[in-house]
Amino acid sequence: MNDPILMSIEDPDSAETRREALGYVTEAFAEAILAGIESDSFAHAALFAAFQELVLTYGEDHVASFARSLPDRIIAGEFSLASRH
Repeated sequence: MNDPILMSIEDPDSAETRREALGYVTEAFAEAILAGIESDSFAHAALFAAFQELVLTYGEDHVASFARSLPDRIIAGEFSLASRH
């Protein structure tokens, strides 16, 4: 089955837009921390907002399929900033 959320994420034409969007999220994260919001609280809120938007755009089934791919990607270090030991 072609999963539209995975196809959108993997689309090379949208890579620049995703980098730009990540910049906005990073700025919002920094502003929240400066305002005294704990980083883990902001991260949870950001994930919740992101999943709400993805469900609105792609629907529950496609987002659930995408979410099932996350454990392997996390373990592989895809979201890690520091080098792995």
